[in-house]
Amino acid sequence: MEWTSGGFSRTQLIINYAGFLPMPFLMIGLYAYQRPRIGLVGLIGSVLYGVAFIYFAHTTMIALEQAISNYEILLGKLEGVYTFHGGLMVVGGTMFGIASLHARVLWQGAVSLFMLGIILNLGVALLPLPDILQILGSSVRNFGLIAMGVSVIRESVVFPESVT
Repeated sequence: MEWTSGGFSRTQLIINYAGFLPMPFLMIGLYAYQRPRIGLVGLIGSVLYGVAFIYFAHTTMIALEQAISNYEILLGKLEGVYTFHGGLMVVGGTMFGIASLHARVLWQGAVSLFMLGIILNLGVALLPLPDILQILGSSVRNFGLIAMGVSVIRESVVFPESVT
């Protein structure tokens, strides 16, 4: 939505907010599912990633309240605090991803997609690229998270033989 409209829309921000809210719980759930194999690094990573998304949910509320029109303006208003939480997301997500790859509980392709998305987000933050390209990294990262969830469901749900 943001890409096609060239900026934020109220609908898009509300959707973002709804997506950000469960993220800390999702990460702790993915950590718990992999216990004990994921270890302390996975726990710390999931907590850091979740904390970052608590802040990102807050920034979405700021954008809604102040009718901020795009990512660049929002980033300009929030300055270093936003960057700090972006760093928490990258560090936490990387820690969680590496620990998940080592644990080998979740589908490795999903974890790899998640980590690729984080690398893309970091690249856009560090290189002189348009901030709108963050959407690409976020999409890949989120697709990885969805695939992790699907892998958990596929392993956890017992289907009747007539369905399989």
